[in-house]
Amino acid sequence: MPFANLKVPADTLTPESKKKLIDAVTDAYVGVYGERARATTLVLVEEVTEGGWGLGGTVLTAEMLGKS
Repeated sequence: MPFANLKVPADTLTPESKKKLIDAVTDAYVGVYGERARATTLVLVEEVTEGGWGLGGTVLTAEMLGKS
């Protein structure tokens, strides 16, 4: 079963944009594995809250991630 775990800043995606992202990732797997993969492809979108991101030891803020 193909599996994708996407982590995004909290409150940056609408329900519609999440659906679009899930569809695009599913389509990418289908493009590699064939249509048989569609029914078993799992895409998990996790929203990471403010302060839950770090890069090089620096905690990234919503402003730094382009949310604000």
